Amino acid sequence: MLDIAEELHRWAAEGRDFAVATVVAVGGSAPRQPGAALAVDADGTAVGSVSGGCVEGAVYELCAQALRDGEPVLERFGYSDDDAFAVGLTCGGVIDILVTPVRAGDPVRPVLTAALDTAARGGAAALARVVSGPADLRGRALVVRPDGTTQGGFGGHPELDRTVAAEAAALLDAGRTGTVEIGAEGSRCGAPLTLLVESSVPPPRMIVFGAIDFAAALVRVGKFLGHHVTVCDARPVFATRARFPEADEVVVEWPHRYLERTEVDGRTVLCVLTHDAKFDVPLLRLALRLPVAYVGAMGSRRTHLDRAARLREVGVSELELARLRSPIGLDLGARTPEETALSIAAEIVADRRGGSGTPLTGAHTPIHHDGGSGPGPAGRIGSVA
Repeated sequence: MLDIAEELHRWAAEGRDFAVATVVAVGGSAPRQPGAALAVDADGTAVGSVSGGCVEGAVYELCAQALRDGEPVLERFGYSDDDAFAVGLTCGGVIDILVTPVRAGDPVRPVLTAALDTAARGGAAALARVVSGPADLRGRALVVRPDGTTQGGFGGHPELDRTVAAEAAALLDAGRTGTVEIGAEGSRCGAPLTLLVESSVPPPRMIVFGAIDFAAALVRVGKFLGHHVTVCDARPVFATRARFPEADEVVVEWPHRYLERTEVDGRTVLCVLTHDAKFDVPLLRLALRLPVAYVGAMGSRRTHLDRAARLREVGVSELELARLRSPIGLDLGARTPEETALSIAAEIVADRRGGSGTPLTGAHTPIHHDGGSGPGPAGRIGSVA
């Protein structure tokens, strides 16, 4: 439901009653992923989508029914071959839909409204809702924020609240949406529990220092990967919107001064392309001490050795220096700015996902890794005993 947060937040502010249908899980081919939502208000107005067309009518009726009786509903829809073809699901598929009524006076309304408010403002929050489990927990929800504060809960089960908060916080940190299974022992209420956790997070930041031609290519790749991209350079003749039209921000400022004042977090990636000691040393001295996901610096191996020596001279420790990816990027034999940008992006993804960067052909390592942080695919996430 957080994917249509802006509209639903407006509905809530206007005092409207509504029901929201959210994709919980998909199997086979399906056009929308977990977290996709369709909502219907008491006047019959609908927003959003859960399937691309073929089951929208049935889901609309489920929402209308939930508004009338006030009960959440979990429904599974399977696609026939004809239906699948009609909506582009060439292999067919199955989707599970959770329908939650949000009416005046419902205990869950303030919790959902809080999550919608945060998401509508572009803030970060995770919303955990019960998909299946004991009857007294259905319709319950919990909001978790990055600072660890929560709102809502599961009806007098504080240990369950703590367990769910920890699971939701982990998904929020990774920017992921999916289901979490909690066993009977872990639920503390004598029965297994399935929860849908939706994460609303701002795009991760990529800050590119150095307004060079390689930076222009990296901006394009960074945007393709879903980053909010900033280019920073102290030279106004080079740091211009005309040279970097695809960047979200172009900042003319000394790099280390900008980094001192801007917000970064555990998903931020810093790419230093200046390879000029007067910029690099004060910048990297600061960058290597920040809780960011990735710090990389461009330059030859000789430049790297000189840079490392200069950083040691200004007090950078060996532990801090070990965080630096330099020379930046994976060994792809890159020559052009675009190839170099691909090399850098590949290293960022491998670092985030726990990949080795080695060819998959002939390897015996997993193709997909469960660890890592950052934006990821939605789906079934894991379980807690």
